[in-house]
Amino acid sequence: MTETASAASETRPSGARRTIARLWRDAVAAERLGTAYLVETEDGWTEVSWRDADERVRAYANGLLARGVRKGDPFAILARNSLDWALIDFAFAQIGAVGVPVYASSSTRDVGYLLTHSEAVGIVCEDAEQLAKVEAVSAELASLQHVFTYHDLDGLAAHGRDFAAANPTALEDASAAIAEDDLFTIIYTSGTTGPPKGCMLSHRNYYAMVSVVDEMDSYYHADDLMLLYLPLAHNFGRLMLLTGAYVGFPIAFLADPLRLGEALLQVRPTVLPSVPRAYEKVHSAAQARFDEAAGAKRRLINWALPVGREVSRLEGEGKAVPVGLRARHRIADKLVFSKVRAKLGGRLRIPISGGAPLAREIAEFFDAIGVRIVEGYGLTECTTACSTNRPDVYRFGTVGRPLPGFEIAIADDGEILVRSETVFQGYFKDEEATAAVLASDGWLRTGDIGDLDADGFLRITDRKKDILVTAGGKNVAPQNIENELKMSQYVSQALVVGDERPYVAALVTLDPDEIGRWASSEGIESDATSLAADQRVRDLLQGVVDAANAERSRFEQIKRFAILPRDFTMADGEITPTLKLRRRAVQEHFAEEIEALYAEADARRTEDVGG
Repeated sequence: MTETASAASETRPSGARRTIARLWRDAVAAERLGTAYLVETEDGWTEVSWRDADERVRAYANGLLARGVRKGDPFAILARNSLDWALIDFAFAQIGAVGVPVYASSSTRDVGYLLTHSEAVGIVCEDAEQLAKVEAVSAELASLQHVFTYHDLDGLAAHGRDFAAANPTALEDASAAIAEDDLFTIIYTSGTTGPPKGCMLSHRNYYAMVSVVDEMDSYYHADDLMLLYLPLAHNFGRLMLLTGAYVGFPIAFLADPLRLGEALLQVRPTVLPSVPRAYEKVHSAAQARFDEAAGAKRRLINWALPVGREVSRLEGEGKAVPVGLRARHRIADKLVFSKVRAKLGGRLRIPISGGAPLAREIAEFFDAIGVRIVEGYGLTECTTACSTNRPDVYRFGTVGRPLPGFEIAIADDGEILVRSETVFQGYFKDEEATAAVLASDGWLRTGDIGDLDADGFLRITDRKKDILVTAGGKNVAPQNIENELKMSQYVSQALVVGDERPYVAALVTLDPDEIGRWASSEGIESDATSLAADQRVRDLLQGVVDAANAERSRFEQIKRFAILPRDFTMADGEITPTLKLRRRAVQEHFAEEIEALYAEADARRTEDVGG
């Protein structure tokens, strides 16, 4: 190991076992008077109290006990975000059942694989559509005994209340039997290649992860309001669910991520956990509006942005902002920045970015307009996060310092290593894969490449397995280039290729709204196929590629690119539910387009052996 950083952690009370059952009981015992959850109904957003939520959790938990579900039984949830998802998951935790979350977007084949591999004894499905996936593979599911839809949950709760009346100590006895190192959940990594692997996470893993906030005063507050659109099936979304109960702030559940913009205006959250794509789209839309401005409005924007960037720079360097500059900033904020923030609800205090790299330029843009995005880093195998920037301790271009109680080291080959109480127990039924990432001394091999600066801030370079090696022997980190391409308002997604090829090339998809608006102004037919083939669109994208190439070494530069007639989709298996590219799937689906990028190459002229 060449570099190491760690954050000290205070000794925590050890009198009570750190289980998620205890976490929920403590949340309810606090007798909080505020709202626990917000649920979207036809009449708007409805408040749910802690008492009402707990009554439902206990009823579900007793109902499961009445049906014979016991500690250690894997039980799946196949549904979008909802209050029922949250409460049934807490009910599993109360009796020691092992939650197995399944993405609502999963195919029938994937549902069958997860239920079979996890040996699930039961599943809760959101509706008939999700139930149909289970029924289609029911012949393969030897262990499956209990199948519910949300429609059945009232009956489960009623059964639970009757059971509790006859067995008043059964639930408390079941909770008391749960140990810290018992499994809380098996989360299957969506994976960019190969079948998903089941990460075994204990009650202690998640409790230790959640309780990190005890030593991060500038982060969450009990009077915050979180809008949660990230899938609860993902470890990031699951952590946010548990954190809400631990800290005491309410969570508004959003089932449809495509309605995020609308929900932001309705809920007006102070905390927004997100993936970079959401911020990229807001940035692109804001930039487009700025570019369309003319006259006095354009001059005001051109004056305001440098003011915001200068204030951001000084604050980032820990320097005082001069009185005159602060006064100009207040004017810029009132006339320009506040209008952009209003699109995010106007109250956003902690916008979080994780799951994939956030381009530095986007972080700096948002900071200039008064929205400081706190970017963190982690993976399911360490129960979500191991480092993060904070509102008061941050550095752009990094994912922050190690969280309290975490050690981060850099191996000789540049791989990031993590050690903490949150490191998982291993992959379910896969000792070989576990041994490949988890050392006997507790260090977790992340598969990511990065470095630590002199102040302990971690910077991610790329995924170790995604590094391209050109035919000339040059290593190229594709995500860095892809992020720069996506900085353009006209680009939706980008995939850089070039492994064992003479040069680097790219597949690019178009943002339909922004390219449509541009095409309309140019008098160009705006259907996707026509746009992808139009030379004027290609010239526009060539400028984007040239900008991405400008500061890069010759062997890193994109020599050729193809504009695809459609975006990458989850339905086609090309992106994960958290919007990461499944590189192998994209390359298989667009193999002809990739081959065409190299078919006419003059290898002697374009091969990079120098730099």
